[in-house]
Amino acid sequence: MTTRWLRIGIPVLLVLVWLVGGAIGGPYFGKVDEVSTNDQSSYLPQSADATQVSKRLADFTGGDSIPAVVVVTGDGPLTPGQLAEIRAFASGLGTVEGVNGDVSPPVVSADGQAAQIFVPIASDAGIRASVTALRAHATDTLTAPLTAWVTGPAGLTADLVGGFLGIDGLLLGVALLAVFVILVIVYRSPLLPILVLLTSSFALCLALLTVWWLAKAGIVVLNGQVQGILFILVIGAATDYALLYVARFREQIGAGARRWDATVRAWRGAFEPIVASGGTVIAGLLCLLLSDLATNRALGPIASIGIAFAVLSALTFLPALLALFGRVAFWPFIPKHGAVAIPDDLTQPVRGLWPRQARFVARHARAVWIVCAVVLLAACTLVLQLKADGVPQSDLVLGTSQARDGQQVLGEHFPGGSGSPVYVVVPQEHLAATVDVLHQAPGIGAVAVASADSPSGQAPVTVVNGTAVLTPVGAPGTPAPTPTVAGGDVLVIGTLTDAADSTAAEQTVRDLRASVNTALGEGTALVGGVTATAIDTNDTSIRDRTLIIPVVLFVILLILMALLRAILAPVLLILSVVVSFGAALGVSAFVFNTVFGFPGADPSVPLYGFVFLVALGVDYNIFLMSRVREESRVHGTRPGILRGLVATGGVITSAGLVLAATFAALGVIPILFLVQIAFIVAFGVLVDTFLVRSLLVPALTYDIGPAIWWPSKLWRRERTLEA
Repeated sequence: MTTRWLRIGIPVLLVLVWLVGGAIGGPYFGKVDEVSTNDQSSYLPQSADATQVSKRLADFTGGDSIPAVVVVTGDGPLTPGQLAEIRAFASGLGTVEGVNGDVSPPVVSADGQAAQIFVPIASDAGIRASVTALRAHATDTLTAPLTAWVTGPAGLTADLVGGFLGIDGLLLGVALLAVFVILVIVYRSPLLPILVLLTSSFALCLALLTVWWLAKAGIVVLNGQVQGILFILVIGAATDYALLYVARFREQIGAGARRWDATVRAWRGAFEPIVASGGTVIAGLLCLLLSDLATNRALGPIASIGIAFAVLSALTFLPALLALFGRVAFWPFIPKHGAVAIPDDLTQPVRGLWPRQARFVARHARAVWIVCAVVLLAACTLVLQLKADGVPQSDLVLGTSQARDGQQVLGEHFPGGSGSPVYVVVPQEHLAATVDVLHQAPGIGAVAVASADSPSGQAPVTVVNGTAVLTPVGAPGTPAPTPTVAGGDVLVIGTLTDAADSTAAEQTVRDLRASVNTALGEGTALVGGVTATAIDTNDTSIRDRTLIIPVVLFVILLILMALLRAILAPVLLILSVVVSFGAALGVSAFVFNTVFGFPGADPSVPLYGFVFLVALGVDYNIFLMSRVREESRVHGTRPGILRGLVATGGVITSAGLVLAATFAALGVIPILFLVQIAFIVAFGVLVDTFLVRSLLVPALTYDIGPAIWWPSKLWRRERTLEA
């Protein structure tokens, strides 16, 4: 009686614990905005010059703000009446919520067809709400044919934040619906997909609850990019682990075991591969802590927390649910006794998709792996088309963007860098030399110095007889302003003649840094601004992927060696993963360039794609090879490979389809980075599922035979038997 109550009480207790956890964590989906940020500081490399300049800007400008640029045009040259209307419009912008400081008077373009107004937006306010209010004020105030665009750093940030608005509802809804449809088709059961989705959903609830409080305490940084990846990763990984357990449970039910016995045996069989798979993904993600980019370092621990709850849910919540429902969970297609048994001799004619696949691999092993390798290597050559050296900030948002349109209008009438200047923080004694460098630098137009005495907060500056001279701004007789000094430093401001996010502007800033270092000495001045931030971010991303990718491979190789207790098999599996990733990245590059016409990719796209594909792709290696090793200990290596393929073929295919569908759901968010990650990972997972795990790895290991276990006891035992 006691044993019977334990068999009921333990599952009931586990289910209640998870239900309580889900009830507590569920409401936090509506509170994410309280701890999430999408401002640029969450992406900056911490050690870069641009980061240091960004931290010090408030010392010179008197407030922590992000500039918005309002550009106004008519249907031709602006008339006196229109200019008066624009001046009245500008004078009222200071009352808009979120505006922080003095709004500049309208500056008319040289062609007389446009006017620009600089509006400081408080960085601690809701930037999107403030920009939306500015746009609404412009629509309500200006009369036709005058048209206004709100652009500049604040406008671009607002549109980027707007792109993430679908994360909470749309993204989760699409992902869960896709998973549900796939599971219904695969298992032909209305109940089992619900149990699996409960497993992944409750894992996400508790992961989000944990991450929310860590972000609240300032331990991690949560932004829209990290949030979207967390949601998808937990749903996909938890479902994959759940499917592995379901496959083991179904085997036991089909073998005639009672539900408690089936639960215990399935748990024992699934524990090692699920823990190893989760540990591999966590190890790969934690390698992102080596990054100097704040958002990369944040993703590592946040996503690892999600994977940990996915593993925990698949090994506690789902087993408890299936222990309570038993074989009813598979209704109406409940496995019959012997229905899931593996044929004894898979080299002979057999029935069923996976037994036939195993026989095909056994009969043509060498030809199969050679053809697969040639196809994958051919796809790898397309990587040469990948343009992952950064994209303009205005191209980060797909679809409509008023800020992007405003940048184009701004470039038609004003210097391209208006509103996004280059900033140079330099010791006061080097002011004149720095101004000289900026005046002589190609790509730099007007030069000014931050000055609290000037109405606009900055004053034009020239060099006379080796001395920096600030020009008064205002009525005749206005006293000459003085530079604002903070910590012995001054801020020099240079207007770029090219758009701040253009390749030409980036080259200008790189050349300027070299010139300043030559004139003043290395490290004397700090060069920052929007363009410098993009440069430092891209350079750091390239450094990160060069460092982190080899580290991830090495860490995963060690895990595979420990799991399989061999050297050769893990090396072969790592090589298969690398080739699979190369093929996925190559095909993605071709599609991005020729089908979608994307302007390029962020340098971190290959890194993220690699971490997700390699770590998750190794999951399927672990699912397959842990079962192969289990079967090989009983039946021998080559029969074990075929039996492992039959036993795991269905679950790996189902898991691959689910994971591909969940990552593809990221494509509903109109952010270039997420759309590219969605395609790379979804396509790569499908390649892993249908080509690498189903054909390449089984055929290659079958062709090599027992030597794959070298130098383990299993290899020595089979070598002795063959002798």
